[in-house]
Amino acid sequence: MATQEKRTSSLLDTALLWLAIGVLLASMVGYYYFTAHTDLVRVLGLLGGTAVAIAIALQTAIGKTAWSYIQGSRTELRRMVWPTRRETVQTTLMVVVVVLILAVFIWALDIVLAWAVQLLTGR
Repeated sequence: MATQEKRTSSLLDTALLWLAIGVLLASMVGYYYFTAHTDLVRVLGLLGGTAVAIAIALQTAIGKTAWSYIQGSRTELRRMVWPTRRETVQTTLMVVVVVLILAVFIWALDIVLAWAVQLLTGR
């Protein structure tokens, strides 16, 4: 009996996901179909259709899993220790300096190798 419930919920989830995709596609088609209306009406229709599609998708097992993942990510972002402005500027300057040093090194290597090839080929 448990497999029957699982199969039924799986079929319902699949149907709901297809419905969400259909609503999203319908709102996108409506955005381009109603070009005679103002842009505000078209954008609001597109946003409304997107919101309805998301609400439908969140009713499925995949949607619930995705929502819990998003909530977990938000929690982790709040725990994150972000660098200060000074640390960010110092790190950026270090990256710029290293890139410039590597650029000069590669340029010098190119000059030396071009000179060696010219010396070997006699051009």
